[in-house]
Amino acid sequence: MELRQLRYFVEVFDRGSLSAAAKALLISQPALTRQVQQLERECGVTLFDRVPAGIVPTPAGTALYQHVLTLLRYADTAKDAAREAGPVREIVQIGLAPGLPPTWLGQIIDTVRVAVPQAYLSLTDATSTVQLQQLRAGRLDIAFVHEPPSGDLVRHRVLEEPFGFVVDPRIEGEFTGDICPLSALDGMDVLAHARDQVPIGHDRLVSAAHEAGIRPRWHFANYTENARACLHATGASGAILSRTTAGRLLPGWVWRRLVDPPITMQTWIVRQPVARGTVTAVADTIAGSFGID
Repeated sequence: MELRQLRYFVEVFDRGSLSAAAKALLISQPALTRQVQQLERECGVTLFDRVPAGIVPTPAGTALYQHVLTLLRYADTAKDAAREAGPVREIVQIGLAPGLPPTWLGQIIDTVRVAVPQAYLSLTDATSTVQLQQLRAGRLDIAFVHEPPSGDLVRHRVLEEPFGFVVDPRIEGEFTGDICPLSALDGMDVLAHARDQVPIGHDRLVSAAHEAGIRPRWHFANYTENARACLHATGASGAILSRTTAGRLLPGWVWRRLVDPPITMQTWIVRQPVARGTVTAVADTIAGSFGID
């Protein structure tokens, strides 16, 4: 079993197509097919099932994929480790949902660097839904998500931030103090994140308004950077955001914490129940230092 074969296997797995993988690898499809078949013979199992639309991995192929990713990560860092004449640092792939406070993330990175020096943290921005998909596919080791994951995953709640109403400066005079009762939004055009971005916060917000008989004109949008454009497009006067996100996306606008009732955005870290020792150490360090459950 050669590293080249394993890299070919990963490319086929990721693309779901022998022809697309062969094109990306700059080899012929028959040559790639032979390499995959040889790997299947060496493993003694079928790694892919052929279907009309391409190929799909078998359970054995999925299990091998997760191990191969780890092996290739070691291989990719081996030269650097030799040049640095130090121990191999193990890559830990971590997903980050939008809206996490930068200072808080910086504290997590500093804490992990001290507690788990063998870990090399590789960070990727993605929505909660995409992260959970990548975690199950073995492409992420740890996910920071804004939705409660299913019970088959190891999870710890690590952050809870209040939502607030960030107000267009042109109507800022209509609000006083540093809080905003939910009832103040009655009849207003209000922008809020779509449900797949912040499911818990979305559901609590809509339910609380409905139960209190408050009827904002909701405008739901899926965005991570273009809040101002979404506000402009919908004609909304303000948006429901965390303070961190409001300061980043709408600088100069006035943020007031929602009360009566308060609505929060919660963040969990999630990993697979069976994980590499370094991944477990990183997740445990974060949960132990920042967990609120």
